[in-house]
Amino acid sequence: MSKGDYLGEFEQMVLLALLRLKDNAYGVTVRREIQSRTGRQVAIGAVYACLERLERKGHVTSSVSEPEPVPGGRSKKYFSLTRSGAEALKRARDMVRRMTDGVAVDAELDAI
Repeated sequence: MSKGDYLGEFEQMVLLALLRLKDNAYGVTVRREIQSRTGRQVAIGAVYACLERLERKGHVTSSVSEPEPVPGGRSKKYFSLTRSGAEALKRARDMVRRMTDGVAVDAELDAI
């Protein structure tokens, strides 16, 4: 597996947010999901940059909605996980499991 095949921590968070949000995954909701679950402040630009990178890798797809039916209503760009993205997320999860397998992680960390 080459270096580009691995997901970074933020990429994993974004893909997990898409998985949780299902049909309601667009930049603002992805950002809100990450912030509420991690307590981490996230710039909306970082979310969109990550979504675009994941789309180039084939891990997500996007579609643009019709404008909201109000004066000046805007379209939203929705994102969804692809099979490739799901497989990449599974690989990342499995890698962490393999690294922690057989180690009493909490006990070891508490002992430091």
